Amino acid sequence: MSEPALLEVNEVEVSFGGVRAVQGVSLSVDAGLVYGVIGPNGAGKTTLFDAIFGYNRPSAGSVLLKGVDITSKPTSWRARQGMRRTFQRQQTVGSLSVRDNIIVGTEWRGGGGGPLTDLVASPLRRRLEDKRREAVGDVLESFGLSGVADARADSLSIGHARLLELARAVIDHPVVLLLDEPTSGMASKEVETVQRVMGQAREDYGTTILVVEHDVPFIMEVCDRIMVLDLGCVVAEGTPDEIRHNEEVKRSYFGMATSADAPGPS
Repeated sequence: MSEPALLEVNEVEVSFGGVRAVQGVSLSVDAGLVYGVIGPNGAGKTTLFDAIFGYNRPSAGSVLLKGVDITSKPTSWRARQGMRRTFQRQQTVGSLSVRDNIIVGTEWRGGGGGPLTDLVASPLRRRLEDKRREAVGDVLESFGLSGVADARADSLSIGHARLLELARAVIDHPVVLLLDEPTSGMASKEVETVQRVMGQAREDYGTTILVVEHDVPFIMEVCDRIMVLDLGCVVAEGTPDEIRHNEEVKRSYFGMATSADAPGPS
């Protein structure tokens, strides 16, 4: 008997009042794959992510992680199982330094031994804290953020803030990583960093990555499979090459001619 996909979304619907923002969406993603979700504004992409992460409870359907139904589990439970995400609008703690924002991504594990070890300055606690800060230093270097490590997060450019949010998400070696428009507002060098980090996460930790993005060439390059949404419905799903040559996708999303000779997006 084959093992279930790492992440499964089965006929999920999300409604707000009388509006069906997501309509019967299903997807299945194996461990270590990169799965893209594209579509025009208002297609339901972020709403789908919110349902997967637990911010919105689906009005129908289910979400499974490693074969376990997590539809009713809170976001905190999902995070402890290794699910992490970034946001369309960056969610950093503006009053904290870049370094401390990243440390926050590891705090849920605790310092070892509880409050007593803090009071007595336990050697175990100091070793764990040193190890944690060493890991943060490595991440700062990898993301090109060492030069702004002690700057307040609210002083960063959009590109650096997005890199910080991603650094905080990957430092704890996520099982599933949801990226909502991770390259928006970034310079080309910063986009290259995102692409490199995504590759490292899947290679080093086996991280499964779902990414919503309007940058079609980026999606085509980094993803193993892609879903196209429009008005909450699945228009198409397949490999980048299949999506590139799908006539309905060309009409509804890329706005291209339907001739067999029409080129796909680069």
